[in-house]
Amino acid sequence: METANNNSITVETTVNLPVAKVWESWSDPAHIKKWNNASPDWHSPYADNDLRKDGKFKTTMAAKDGSVSFDFEGVYTHVKEHELIAYTMGDGRKVKITFTSDGDQTKITETFDPESTHPVDMQRGGWQAILDNFKDYTENNF
Repeated sequence: METANNNSITVETTVNLPVAKVWESWSDPAHIKKWNNASPDWHSPYADNDLRKDGKFKTTMAAKDGSVSFDFEGVYTHVKEHELIAYTMGDGRKVKITFTSDGDQTKITETFDPESTHPVDMQRGGWQAILDNFKDYTENNF
């Protein structure tokens, strides 16, 4: 399944929990609102997630001081529980996320098409920071 172009960016982490708990934290809007930020001065006050093929998701990401916010949204193109999530963002870019279970550990690999406004290193850093925040939140709350 082709989900990213040749210029795609990959970030990854290993969460020290079984895949079922990792999947729950990744997909439940109540959890998404708690981990989906790249830095402490940002948050996600709104999240909605219909995790199934052709289902939609939307998360509002906002600066805590109220100076800026945006909606991150897309449509799922493939969902295989505890293994794979693929989606297309509102601007047509594609994302593929794999969950590789190894007992009490789960490796998450996220590959996405970059946008053309910000430098690749900035995009990689931002997505990695969100993934690191996910790991920290999930390991400390499950």
